[in-house]
Amino acid sequence: MSGGPKVSTCLWFDRDGEDAAKLYTSLIPGSAITHVSRYGEGSAMPAGTAMMVVFNLAGTPYMALNGGPMFTKSEACSIVVTCDTQQEIDHLWSSLTANGGHESRCFWLKDRYGLSWQIVPGKLGEWMTSPDKAAASRVFAVMMAAVKPDIAALEAAFKGA
Repeated sequence: MSGGPKVSTCLWFDRDGEDAAKLYTSLIPGSAITHVSRYGEGSAMPAGTAMMVVFNLAGTPYMALNGGPMFTKSEACSIVVTCDTQQEIDHLWSSLTANGGHESRCFWLKDRYGLSWQIVPGKLGEWMTSPDKAAASRVFAVMMAAVKPDIAALEAAFKGA
C-alpha cells in the first residue's frame, strides 16, 4: 500500500478479519479502520467478503487478511496492550474473552478469533526491572501465579506488603 507505514503486522484470518478489526478498534481508544478491500466475483471467497482490512490500534498499524483456513494462529504471536488502570484491564479482559475467547495465564488471553493478547499494567516493566531484586522477584511470582492482572496485588507485592 503506497503511502502507508513502512512496517506493519498482517494477521491471517479465515473469514472474520473485518469483524475482528471492528471489535479491536472499538476497544482501544485512538484506533480506526482505515481501508477495506473486498473480494470480487470469481475469487477465492464470496464476492463482497473483506479481503484486506487495514486498521490501527492506538496508532500501531495492522492488516487483517481473510485468506481461508490454511494457516492458524498461535500464542507465538500476540498483541500487547499496556493499561494504566484496573478498570481498563477489566474492560479489555472481559471484552476480549467474551463469546468464545478464553483466559490463559500470566496476563495472556485468546480472543474469539483465536488471536492471543497480553494485557499488562503500565508499571509492570518498571516493577520487573527494579534495582530492588527482591521486589522484582515478588512481582514476578504474583504474575506467574495470576491469570488476569491485578494492579493492587502487584503493587502490594512490589512494596512487600
